[in-house]
Amino acid sequence: MITNFFLNVSLSLETNFSSISKMSETEYSFGRSLLSLRRDQAHLMDQTAFPEPMSMEVELDSFQRQVAEKFIDLNASAADDEILSLQWIGKLLDSFLCCQEDFRVIIFNHKSQLLKQPMDRLIEDYFERSVKALDVCNAIRDGIEQIRQWQQLIEIVISALDTSQRQQLGEGEIQRAKKALTDLVIEMLDEKDSSNTLAHRTRSFTRNKDHNQHIGYFRSLSWSVSRSWSAARQLQGIGNNLATPRASDVMATNGLALTVYTMTSILLFVTCVLVAAIPCQDRGLHVHFYFPRHFQWAVPVMSLHDKIMEESKKRDKKKKGCGLLREINQIERSSRMLSELIDSDNFSLTDEEGLEVKERVQELMHVCEAMKDGLDPFDRKVRDVFHQIVRSRTEALDSLGKIQNQE
Repeated sequence: MITNFFLNVSLSLETNFSSISKMSETEYSFGRSLLSLRRDQAHLMDQTAFPEPMSMEVELDSFQRQVAEKFIDLNASAADDEILSLQWIGKLLDSFLCCQEDFRVIIFNHKSQLLKQPMDRLIEDYFERSVKALDVCNAIRDGIEQIRQWQQLIEIVISALDTSQRQQLGEGEIQRAKKALTDLVIEMLDEKDSSNTLAHRTRSFTRNKDHNQHIGYFRSLSWSVSRSWSAARQLQGIGNNLATPRASDVMATNGLALTVYTMTSILLFVTCVLVAAIPCQDRGLHVHFYFPRHFQWAVPVMSLHDKIMEESKKRDKKKKGCGLLREINQIERSSRMLSELIDSDNFSLTDEEGLEVKERVQELMHVCEAMKDGLDPFDRKVRDVFHQIVRSRTEALDSLGKIQNQE
């Protein structure tokens, strides 16, 4: 009878495993049903039969909860006047760094599983995607340097038009501001558009051909990535064939497959946000972007993605090279209105025009201060993301090498 009892239990478990393997990917959440079932089987048969999955379950569930909490908070703080600002993207990078560090620890704690199938394939795939993210970080830091160049031109405009330093604006001040604003417009053009529109710029630009050539030469040297590099293609490479893990892979890896999928998804989202916000070559946001909503973190991430896409639609498509950063939008708006106010051969402004110039200059002052306070910390965080990805990859590969040598 005892033999028949265990035989029936075994047949029942085999039936359960067979039915689980046929489950669709949307019928489980975080692999809990799979891990819980395996834990229950271990309890029935032998409480020490599967010690590792039982110890891992809390750790992996904790990681999923933390990712969800981080992005729920980010979504809550993504008001219309906050999303895609330097401060908000800084929070996003802080959240990514926390998730990446926890992911690194999980991988290190369970490095022995990385050599087993299918985990070896999954972790190798993640590392290949993360290398592409390193290129994005390099391009973003170049974009930050580009913004700093714009900031210098804005400071020239502010210095020339600041009426708090003089009672009346003269021809020299207005000419100086017009020249800086023209250079700013050129600098903020997408490089592909600039070659086609240089001949149509204002007269102050066309009169100084040597200066124009210098700007083009300086811009071409400002990028550390090659001129053929494409942010859009890089994002496609990170997200290419990213699919929810199969139930069999979740079972075989004791849930680690879901952890890798989650980290890859967050990596894709963060790099998409960086490319959307900061100027870089061949920006493109048309990346297939969907995460099953049974993941707790998927709902806030998809909500943020929808908000960013909506923000992108509001902007002029011809200016897509500038980036969707909130501070960039403020620069474009204020500088355009200033250009319209002083774009004439009449250098005497009416009282009404003078007041409006003063208002626009104040706006540029505010955004310039925001960039002074925000660009350096933001730059450091991008650098931290780069180093954290490298560290995680290096440690994992070193650990795998040591394990292989021991064998």
